[in-house]
Parts: sequence; C-alpha cells; structure tokens
Amino acid sequence: MSYQTRTIDLAAVRDVACMFPDVNAVPRGKIRPLRDFRNGAELRIAEAIGLHTIDGNYPDDDITGDADQDIRLIADPRSLRVLPWRPNRAIAIHDAVHGDGRASDFASRAVLRRVLEAYRQLGLQAVVAPEIEFYLFDRNDRVERGFEAPRGRGGVTEQTPAGYSLDAANEHAAFWDELAATLDGLGVRTDTWLHEVGASQYEINLLHGDPMDLADQVIYFKMALREVAARHGLLAVFMAKPLGGQPGSSMHLHQSVVDSAGNNIFAASDGSDSDAFRAFMGGLQRYLPDLMLVFAPFINSWRRYVNGSQAPVNLEWAEDNRTVALRVPSAAPVARRVENRLAGSDANPYLVIAASLACGLRGIEEGLTRRESIGARSGYAFPRELPLGMEAALQQLRGSVPAAEMLGAGFLRAYCGVKQTELDSFMGEVGAWERRHLALQV
Repeated sequence: MSYQTRTIDLAAVRDVACMFPDVNAVPRGKIRPLRDFRNGAELRIAEAIGLHTIDGNYPDDDITGDADQDIRLIADPRSLRVLPWRPNRAIAIHDAVHGDGRASDFASRAVLRRVLEAYRQLGLQAVVAPEIEFYLFDRNDRVERGFEAPRGRGGVTEQTPAGYSLDAANEHAAFWDELAATLDGLGVRTDTWLHEVGASQYEINLLHGDPMDLADQVIYFKMALREVAARHGLLAVFMAKPLGGQPGSSMHLHQSVVDSAGNNIFAASDGSDSDAFRAFMGGLQRYLPDLMLVFAPFINSWRRYVNGSQAPVNLEWAEDNRTVALRVPSAAPVARRVENRLAGSDANPYLVIAASLACGLRGIEEGLTRRESIGARSGYAFPRELPLGMEAALQQLRGSVPAAEMLGAGFLRAYCGVKQTELDSFMGEVGAWERRHLALQV
C-alpha cells in the first residue's frame, strides 16, 4: 500500500514523533502533542542537529555559523504512521526548511528531492527497489567487545554457512512473525525475505516504487527491525562489515526510469537495451567514483570491498553477474533495470538513491555510453577503480565539481565536514590489531 492510499486511525494517539533523518539517516527530532501536530503549530530545531556525526559530535568546520540558527520542520503527511509497538504514538517524517521556505542545504531528503525534480523537468520518473542486508546477534550491553550469533531453538547457534536455507530462516519464528506484522503496520512493502550467506545474516527486499517513498520506507524498516529485535533479546546490526571473516552487508539498489506514459525508457522498441539505458550506465561509470563516500560513509564501510566477496572493486557491468558493480538482471523489457551494488547497508538511503540517480541522469544529459560488458568473466580480474579507503574517498569527493553540481555545493561541504570529523575521531583511537601485533615486536 502506498503512502498516497493509506488511511491512518489516530483515535488512540496521544503524541507524534516529529522526525527528520540527519546526514547519516539517524532519526532526530521532537515529540509533540497530537493536537499541535494537527493544527500545524510551527516546529523548529537547530539546523546543526542535522549535522550530527555518528559519534555524537559536530563537524569542526564552521558550517552552520556561530549563531546556529533554527530551521522549521514541515511534516510530509504521506509519511504519517502509528507506531505498531506503541499505539498511543504516531510518527511522521519531516522536511527541514528555512523561514523563507528554502530547503536546508544539509537535509538528505532535500538532496533527493532536487534530483527527482530534475527528472520531472525532463518528463521522467525514476523507479527504485532497495535490497537490505543485516545481521541478527545476541543482545549485549558492550557491543564494542564484538558480536555473537544468537541461539536458536534448542540453544543452537549457526556453525556453517546457511545461504538461502529455509531451515535457518525458520529460526526465531516469533521474531519474524512480529516483524512481518510490524512492517505491514508501518506500510513497509516487502518482497522477498531470505537467509544470506553469513552466520545469522539476512536480507529483505522492498517492492519497487517512488524513490522518496522507498527511502522513507528504509528508515521505517530499520526502526522497526531494531525495535522488534530488542523485544526478542536480539540485536539488529546494519554495519557494512560487523564480523571479520564473514560477508559484509549491502544495500543494493535496483533502478529504472519511465516516461510520462509509464514506459520503461531503458528498453528499445525491439526489446533491446536503449540508448538511454547505455547513457544512464555510462553516467554511473563516469561519476560514481567521485561519490563513493556516499555509498561507503564510515571507516568500517570500506572493509566490504574485498576480491571474491560479491562486493565490487570497480565499475564494470554485465548481465546476471554478481562480481560487478553494475549488474543488469535478466528481465523482460518492461522490467529492464540496473542494480547498483556499491552501497553498504550502513549508508543513508536518501543520499544513495540521489547520488546513483543523479549520475545516471547526467549520463543521459551528456549522451555518454557504457563500456562493453565483461560477460561471465569475474569483475575482480579487472583493475580497481574505487578509492582506496575513506580518506581517499573524502579527498576525491571534496575536489569533485560534478558531485557539487549534482548534490549541491552547500550539502557537499557539510557532508565532507561531518565525514572528516568522524575520520579524525576514529584516528584518535588505538585498536586491538595495533596492540596485538605491534606492542611486543616493533
């Protein structure tokens, strides 16, 4: 059921969580009485709140200014939901705007909205479908010590890879049943559920649809999964690489584009790939490297990109080949699409969708073309094209004129400021590997 057709019963609701996703897609905001939400009373918040670093600080660069002025939070009525686990509270996703109505430069939804507007100006509409991977672990109060797979029925933990195992997927049945009901109550439209290759790693795919709708659904999906997991003594983790020696968790993004008549522009009249499709993919290959920090936003994110791990190391493409960054699934012409396999499940869905669609649209506008398919060959046999780690990606993004044009110069400066602060924080700590291998030998 889409946002536009959903009916919300507020009879039992007392208050509303007025939420907006910050630069890392962490839900922030305020809680207010339902009556104030209904009468549209103005709601403000400090603009810098949207620039929280993941460790709770703010960028060192003076981005918002010393005054730290307020911005207004404007509810998107399509996003209104009653929380299934707390029926006396509703939640709504808000846009962040200045007093004169201008969108905040730092708002993730505003970045995506600008990209979608560029499509509309050309009579086009993007369609996306995210696939989200995550791990379930035993809940503990000291996550910095590491994670352990939860015990299933009979107290047994997984000992061997169980990719696509229906028996393994049937463990924790009470958790899965409650999660299904909760997602339905939040209007999160799922497609397939499966057990992934990692120990207690799973994937849930969302049904394709409007990009803003789907980005909002990812936010609600993560909130629901964490809440239901906690109620069952579990910990849902969306880190890109929570365990050494185990697969990373991705957020693959399927993308297509339709015209005003609803026709998929990626397929030519004879059913073959269209010039628009080749240009879209050419744009991805040309411009995605500059935006890698959007797809891999944290120091841990870069641990995913390992040869042979089904995480890409370059921007090759092929049909039905999971070693490439840009996979074209086998499908009828009406469903012709490209799967961008770069993003980790830790990435901000608004920014991932915005960046990927912006690169594709730029390719169409510039008449680019894609490289030749690598066919059934391994993508890992081709040279690496992605930056070598977070620091290199940060420098490449900072210096990218196309990235500033696509996502906005103000946003780009703020985003890089947040990521630099997070990187500096990480570099200020000494880790277990360093102590283990250096303390007694160097």
